[in-house]
Amino acid sequence: MARLWLVTALALILFVWLAREVTQGDAMRLDTPIRNAVHARSSPPLTAMMRGVSLVGSEAGLVPLGAILVWWLVAAKRRRAAVVFAVAALGAEALDQIMKLLFNRPRPEPFFGLASPITHSFPSGHAMVSCCFFGVLAAILAAREPSRLRRMAIFAAAALLVAVMGFSRVYLGFHYPTDVLAGYAAAVVWLAVVRTVYLTALSTA
Repeated sequence: MARLWLVTALALILFVWLAREVTQGDAMRLDTPIRNAVHARSSPPLTAMMRGVSLVGSEAGLVPLGAILVWWLVAAKRRRAAVVFAVAALGAEALDQIMKLLFNRPRPEPFFGLASPITHSFPSGHAMVSCCFFGVLAAILAAREPSRLRRMAIFAAAALLVAVMGFSRVYLGFHYPTDVLAGYAAAVVWLAVVRTVYLTALSTA
């Protein structure tokens, strides 16, 4: 538990620092060189792959997938897991939209002639929601996996998928790198809150 709170505290500090950089207009010192470096290494095959990954991490991808997973968990009589999964994912989306309105950061100009989303930029919803979505899913799948190696593989696969989704938003130009980092940091804090509430509810049940 102490390690969890240490990681959560570091994530919160990172988010606060990034938010300060954004609100004071200093974040572009980090964002511009990274955006330029990523874009300089673009290629048509990579662009096609990043567009696909980004689509999976959008509402069009996660909403139907999430509905299927909740149905599967309920059918498997894992109703608590279904509730935790839904709360983590939907709560992350709600919090992200609230923070977007609070920080009101304009989107960068997307690359490749793509249309810019109508929502604000900070923090990245793809980063925050996918981290909560696949992070909790990995925990649910690993909970009943007896093999330590397989549990590690499940978490590694989830982490890789979440990282690629965040990278896709920078690659395509929909987000600044600091948006993505803030999304991950906010996700860690939110997941810690969800886990704490869940464990508290179990202990008092």
